Amino acid sequence: MNYQPEGMEMRQLRSWAVEGPVSSPFAFPEGRRGRWAGRVMSLTNPQREIAALVANGCDDRVLEVGYGPGRLVALLARAGTVYGVDPSPEMRILATARNRRKSRAGRVDLRLGTADATGFPDDYFDAVVSVNNVALWPDLEAGLRELDRVLKPGAYLVIAWHGGTRPSRITRRLRLPEPMLFRVYDALSSLFSKVDRHELRGSTVFRATR
Repeated sequence: MNYQPEGMEMRQLRSWAVEGPVSSPFAFPEGRRGRWAGRVMSLTNPQREIAALVANGCDDRVLEVGYGPGRLVALLARAGTVYGVDPSPEMRILATARNRRKSRAGRVDLRLGTADATGFPDDYFDAVVSVNNVALWPDLEAGLRELDRVLKPGAYLVIAWHGGTRPSRITRRLRLPEPMLFRVYDALSSLFSKVDRHELRGSTVFRATR
């Protein structure tokens, strides 16, 4: 989680996965480094295979945590209404520009926020999805409790991280070790009635039903 373009200084943030500061422009993209990180995320995040796991309908509300440059938002907004929280103003600008028409039509609502502080009411969403940012959260359990809170009864949470059966050369070294993946599974199991793990082509995915 430490790759970066040469010559870019990075803000240090806390991460539960490394138990210390994370030096990565992907943890909090801003300025020139944020725009670079957004381009990399657009290329390396397997959005279509994740979108296929989120079976949203026209009346559904879906929340994406850490929407980055907004590619998955665009895919999900083809069916339902998509909300998003991301801590980076830079990513909000990029994602809003990518989804300008749907934002104007009320189909996309992108805000500043984090996994552990979304700002939404209880029992609000039919699905929540997080792609390649769970290991950057400061507090795994706090983030999952918040996402459980905003989900409707019977709704589900999809969490994806780099991995899967055929990860790219860039993302292969970003895989989480099995003990950390088990910690995610265990934390989900303490909150949700059913938790499944899937190995997609480019992602390890947990799908938890409330």
